[in-house]
Amino acid sequence: MSFLRFLILVPVLASASLRAESPAEQNVLDAIKSPDLTVIHLWAPWCSNCQAELKNGGWTKVVKENPNVKFYFVSVWNDGQDGRSMLKKFNIADQPNVTIFADPGPRRGENKIRQFAGLQLSWIPTTRIYKDGDLRYALNYGEVRFPVLQQFLEDSQSEWSHKGEPKLEE
Repeated sequence: MSFLRFLILVPVLASASLRAESPAEQNVLDAIKSPDLTVIHLWAPWCSNCQAELKNGGWTKVVKENPNVKFYFVSVWNDGQDGRSMLKKFNIADQPNVTIFADPGPRRGENKIRQFAGLQLSWIPTTRIYKDGDLRYALNYGEVRFPVLQQFLEDSQSEWSHKGEPKLEE
């Protein structure tokens, strides 16, 4: 290999190794492959939008009313802290269908993650719904409206088929 190719290859390999999945991200990637309906909620306890979602009781209600759905609360941009104590205050942390993780990354700066589980992350809270490894819905920019989330959960259980429906004329 020529020296010039080596000089080009080194930064490429270095940047790839810097973007290795965190343990939290690897666990989420494994979870979304499940045939179960899975909700990934990216949040942080310091985020006012995330706090508003918790204060209105929506997450507590949705988690309790959907015991067959797996909920993953992943704290991001929180310097490796998982926010468990805040989730405990709202009776979410100890629910049997809830798992809590923390991305180890920093809150600010160049090392702040901008992608999680293969999708862009530019805002929190971000909520994603998966089934059978497929992304069914992504709520990427702000607070969830819980009746809408409940509808998305119900819709995600459907077969998603349009067999037998009339085709549109061209």
